[in-house]
Order: sequence, then C-alpha cells, then structure tokens
Amino acid sequence: MNLEERYLIHQTRRGNPEAFGKIYDKYLDRIYRFIFFRVSSKEQAEDLSSQVFLKALEYLDEKRKINNLQAFLYQIARNLIIDFYRDKKEVVSLDGEEAKELQDNHLDISEEINTRLEIEKTKKALREIRDEYKEVIILYYLEELSIREIAQILEKNKGNVRILIHRALKALREKIR
Repeated sequence: MNLEERYLIHQTRRGNPEAFGKIYDKYLDRIYRFIFFRVSSKEQAEDLSSQVFLKALEYLDEKRKINNLQAFLYQIARNLIIDFYRDKKEVVSLDGEEAKELQDNHLDISEEINTRLEIEKTKKALREIRDEYKEVIILYYLEELSIREIAQILEKNKGNVRILIHRALKALREKIR
C-alpha cells in the first residue's frame, strides 16, 4: 500500500470525510466494473458498489489493519457478490444495454462491429465457464490486478492463482472455438 493510501486511511479514521471521499473516487469505477460483470443489472451493481464502501468505512472505523487497500475493497465486493447470489439465486448475465455502456464509443464502424462480435462471443463463453474462472479472468484481464493482489482477494497462494488463470484461459478458449 502506498503512502497516500495509508495517509487517507489514517485521516478517515480520524473522522475526515474528505479522505474517505478520495478513496471512494479512486476505486469506485474499478469496483463498480468488477461487480457489474458479475451481476445482472446496472442498478444491482450500483447498490452493491455502495455497500462495498459502506462496509469499508465500517471496517476502517473499527481501526483494523489493512495491508492492501485495493485488495481489501475487491475482497468486500467479492463477498457481497457471493452473498447476493446466495440470497437471490440468480444467474449471472452480461447481456443488455448496460454492457453496451462499457464499450468504447470511439472506434470506427468496421472496428466497432468486429469488436462487438468478439465481445458477444467472449460474453457467451464467460457465461459457460465456472464462476471461479470467470472471476480470475475479470480480476486479471479487465481489472488488471497483479497475481499477488488476486491471491489476497481469493485467499489463495500466488501459485494457485497462476494455475487458476491458466485453467480459466484454457476453458475460455475451448468455449470460444
């Protein structure tokens, strides 16, 4: 964790709401995107994202030690997603208008068509692989987290995460073919 994050955590614990606001601003988009790819709607992703930061603030108020702020927030998000599906028993969906909002609007027409076709193939393949594979692909390739950070989030060692990523890619490749 860098010095700025330590300072923001310290200031948050001292009751400075602006410090927590900076944490929120820095990580909201990443946490939202991670959640969005795992739940079925924009509204659910927004609700769960809000809950992540509420839980983080509660945890910070308790003055517990945090080694990696980013991994800590992703771990909260992951646990909330698990609870969400445990309670709702819903199926993950990457379809709909919400997914289109995440696409790059600056591509020319032919590139956009090719990109959309590839995205649809990838989304379809992602729906067909195991949840833990889907999760590591999102964390590693979309969120661009390190192996170490993913290991902290998933509570696994780095070797297991590397193997999981390898297996996830293999499963994804087989589904895309």
